[in-house]
Amino acid sequence: MTETKIYEVLNWASLFLEKANREPKVAEILIQHHLGLSKQEWLLSLRNPISEEKHMQIKADIKKHAETGIPVQHLTGYEAFYGRSFEVNKNVLIPRPETEELVLAIKEYIGSETDPVRIVDIGTGSGIIAITLALEFGTAEVFATDISSEALQVAKRNADQLKADVSFMKGDFLSPLMNETIPFDVIVSNPPYIAKSEAVELSDTVRNFDPELALFAEEDGLAAYYMIMAQVKEMPLKQGTLLAFEIGHTQGKRVKERIQHIFPDSHVEIKKDINGKDRIILASHLS
Repeated sequence: MTETKIYEVLNWASLFLEKANREPKVAEILIQHHLGLSKQEWLLSLRNPISEEKHMQIKADIKKHAETGIPVQHLTGYEAFYGRSFEVNKNVLIPRPETEELVLAIKEYIGSETDPVRIVDIGTGSGIIAITLALEFGTAEVFATDISSEALQVAKRNADQLKADVSFMKGDFLSPLMNETIPFDVIVSNPPYIAKSEAVELSDTVRNFDPELALFAEEDGLAAYYMIMAQVKEMPLKQGTLLAFEIGHTQGKRVKERIQHIFPDSHVEIKKDINGKDRIILASHLS
């Protein structure tokens, strides 16, 4: 009996996905995952034989992704973010590359600050922002909140796995921290910002599998920003406190105007992502 080679499975899977209008690149990701191959090992292994058991597992996942749209990250159980691997599942938003740019913007703002900084990540989901900032700034005191107990369980496992010191709290946005007396240096959030009317425009991999709680917001997608700003207004602030948001690409003007209305002396900057779309808002001088 002729042995099936890895490259043959790759060719079949890529073509199968293409015919189903799915991204052929998923084939490579799933095969590497099931075979436990690093990117370095991948090219050297293409002519190696594959066991029937692994072949069947890969085939099943390829068909599942093609037919249902289940994200490849839900099949592998992880996604990369800022050079690290994070557990993800149906209870958390899958990390996006744009959010890495939010982390980078915060790092640039803090710069070479030597004193420990206090950071809170609102609506932490899988914990990617809080954990990444905790690891990038080893002396930082980092808090993270989420209203979803299931999401917090994922975030805590990620923090344990990556050895990040983050204090997780359950509650709606900043609610668990409203009694804080020491100002935060950074208040950051990638909140739900998609209007429910835009659901039909989303791909089925997002619409049917990412948690609605992490995707949609009332008031044309702006409700979460408005609530967070109202809570921030009630908290102790200092001139250097940074409020950082990831935003939908059409929301920059309205979010900026609301910040300037609530914090008249604030300095607000809209930053574009790698695709040239409005994606990040940084606001300082809030006090």
